[in-house]
Amino acid sequence: MADDGKTRAATIFDVARLAGVSHQTVSRVLNDLPNVRASTRERVEKAIAQLRYTPSQAARALVTRRSRTIGLIQTGGPDYGPATTLLHFNEAAREARYAVSIASMLEADAAALRSAAELLLRQNVEAIVLIAATVKDIASLAHEELGVPLVVVAPHEEGNAATVAIDHYAGARAAVAHLAELGHTEIRHVAGPEESLDARERMRGWRDELSARGLVATAVLSGDWSPSSGYEHGRTLGASTATAAFVANDQMSLGVFHGLRDMGLTVPHDFSVVGYDDIPEAAHLSPPLTTMRQDFVRLGGDVMAAVLAQLSDDAVAPQSAIVPQLIVRDSAAKARRP
Repeated sequence: MADDGKTRAATIFDVARLAGVSHQTVSRVLNDLPNVRASTRERVEKAIAQLRYTPSQAARALVTRRSRTIGLIQTGGPDYGPATTLLHFNEAAREARYAVSIASMLEADAAALRSAAELLLRQNVEAIVLIAATVKDIASLAHEELGVPLVVVAPHEEGNAATVAIDHYAGARAAVAHLAELGHTEIRHVAGPEESLDARERMRGWRDELSARGLVATAVLSGDWSPSSGYEHGRTLGASTATAAFVANDQMSLGVFHGLRDMGLTVPHDFSVVGYDDIPEAAHLSPPLTTMRQDFVRLGGDVMAAVLAQLSDDAVAPQSAIVPQLIVRDSAAKARRP
């Protein structure tokens, strides 16, 4: 029932939920298409009768025409990495002569993600791309039966989704290796949010690189990607015995610079910092920031290639994750000996 007491007309998605199938399967039954099991067809027909569903012309067209439109769902704030990935995916889609319909949300639960997916499916998108802020966002949608291909920007396979990723684990190891080769033996980590899959991979890379070199991984300083959280952790680092830090993004690195300065330390004379992302401002900080550059142009192209591979047997899916590049500037220097 609707909030005003009036009965809401059933949709194709209501039928799909009641029958326990995808909306595409409902469309096949409505259009009397083959490749539907008799038992499944019967469940769908019973759900249609129970809900008194009357199909619209748009519903009948869901499996009979192509829209050349891709749906994209993005969760989380306008952080540099996800926002830039979205931008370059849009460019790659345009070059492939596809339009992109976008649904963005700061915070999302399973119901909100499902609602966003249904909104895009009503527009007859041929596939959905998910750029998600958290592990739970990915899991909640990747285990849904959407009826169209789902491509997720994530480092691990999840549910029914195809995945495309930047290798944050390898990037983190390269960042820590650079600091270790400069002679630093106590290298702290300012991490991103615990629920972020990218942040987890960067933390894992930091731990494993230290372990491989016989160095101890001390307590992680957990941030939220913002300069303000970096500032608080910069003050903590300034009061510690550490001489270097690998920071999980450049925005927090900016705050770390500020916090260290307020504690009377200079970068890199007293303390070395390596960031992650290579935001446009990184080269113009004081000192210019050594950081890990992500190839977002290639990532956008790889995501579109994965979409096309899901839609056509002739397309080639990307084979490996993209490894970030170390950009050496002036924020990391040789460790000072006592």
